[in-house]
Amino acid sequence: MMNPLIPLMVAVPLAGGFLIMILGKFVRDLNKYIATLSLLFLVAATLVLMAGTGNKEAVYRVGGWDNINGIPVGIYLVADGLSAIVLCIINIVGLLSVIYSFTYISRYRSENNYYALFCLMVAGMNGVVLSGDIFNIFVFLEIAAISSYALVAFGVGRTELEATFKYQILGGMASLIILFGIGFIYWRTKTLNIADIRSVMGSETGKPIYLLVQMLLLCGFGLKAAVIPFHAWLPDAHSSAPSPISAMLSGVLIKAVGIYVLIRLFFNMFTISNETAVLITTLGALSMVFGVFLAIGQWDIKRLLAYHSISQMGYVVMSAGMGMILLSKGIKPEVAALAIAGGLFHLINHAAFKSLLFLNAGAIEYRTGTRDLKEMGGLAGLMPATYSSSLVASMSISGIPPFNGFFSKLIIIIAAIMAKFYLLAVIAVLVSIITLASFLKFQRYAFYNREAAKTGNNIREVPFPMVLSMVIMALFCILLSLVAIPQIRDVVLTPAVNVLIDPQLYTSPILGM
Repeated sequence: MMNPLIPLMVAVPLAGGFLIMILGKFVRDLNKYIATLSLLFLVAATLVLMAGTGNKEAVYRVGGWDNINGIPVGIYLVADGLSAIVLCIINIVGLLSVIYSFTYISRYRSENNYYALFCLMVAGMNGVVLSGDIFNIFVFLEIAAISSYALVAFGVGRTELEATFKYQILGGMASLIILFGIGFIYWRTKTLNIADIRSVMGSETGKPIYLLVQMLLLCGFGLKAAVIPFHAWLPDAHSSAPSPISAMLSGVLIKAVGIYVLIRLFFNMFTISNETAVLITTLGALSMVFGVFLAIGQWDIKRLLAYHSISQMGYVVMSAGMGMILLSKGIKPEVAALAIAGGLFHLINHAAFKSLLFLNAGAIEYRTGTRDLKEMGGLAGLMPATYSSSLVASMSISGIPPFNGFFSKLIIIIAAIMAKFYLLAVIAVLVSIITLASFLKFQRYAFYNREAAKTGNNIREVPFPMVLSMVIMALFCILLSLVAIPQIRDVVLTPAVNVLIDPQLYTSPILGM
């Protein structure tokens, strides 16, 4: 079915970005209103899409081009259960980050450029998630990436410029590797449509060219997702960016242009092989372990959070990999479905608690002027909203019940035990315990550790827009636990899991089969 809302998910933020650049210079604060209204529209449209798609797939043919002899010749935008989940993450976190930015970004010059770049970044991510062909994924990925390079450097200080330079170099390498992969695919198949590539390349499984393309795309999108060993750019970029952008990078960007694309391509475009599935699972497990050990020794709050992003994304990659192993062997499909559901649930949860933690870190830095935990303390009474929301987020990421992180980690661990991957289950538990230790350290040094009087009497709670974003995000950390209830899980997660397990659900509406 053609759904006119689908192209608007890209057109509205693009138009918002251009309007901000043209009109924002003449009318004071217009940039904030345009960015907020654009994102409010996107959140509403996403919820309508999510309610409308369900187990069905909505396809939009750009330019109205129909298939010719069963071959998709036009550009396809595709919304299904999986893309609806990621669109929700992008646009809800985006809206709250824009509201948070009202006061936070007023300390920087060129606010206009900030809101314009923010809209372009959201447009790029929405485009990546909706693209039904692999070249347009690349085009939208570059729009999102180039906007994020500029936003990381927004403070134009020495550390910001160094971080964005590293980010650009590795991001450029990733883009080049992805482009090579796309080039090889087009050379072999003469098509760029994901559904069509699957039908044409089905006979190539096991051939060297098939493995080469898989490895190129795994390396390219692995770099974008900062999976170990492709993680070198992430701690600098996420810690140097303004905090609302850190929240977007960590909570949204690495998912939309990294994890989402990997999951989509390896489930819906390639035929899953056991060797590739084992490799992806191993990369996920290594990311969990190395990420958490690199995090626990950090004293800079934002670097600590950045390393935890690597670790938490490891849970998602590992659980998707477990599902792939079971599907490639053709055994225990119900356990494969549970593992994939756990990974997607953790993807949603991570967006809530990690974005909130970066907003908390921004609030602390906004008032104390430091990111060093050793220089903080006694903030619990002075900044009650920041303290209470950060406690919720810390408990969520550590997997403490009844917060959302507990339920997604529990599902992943149960799936690992049911699949007889006992080592992975043990790793998941141990990483969660070390994560808890890391966040107890964060709570102790930032909010306790000394008398409030010694901290400084001029420190008080941050302005209302920042508090509002943090409180709403904290509510999400609690309410998302409800997704573990089977009836709600069937509405939110099951359509996405079905699309991944049965590629026909994705390919049939596009190819008209």
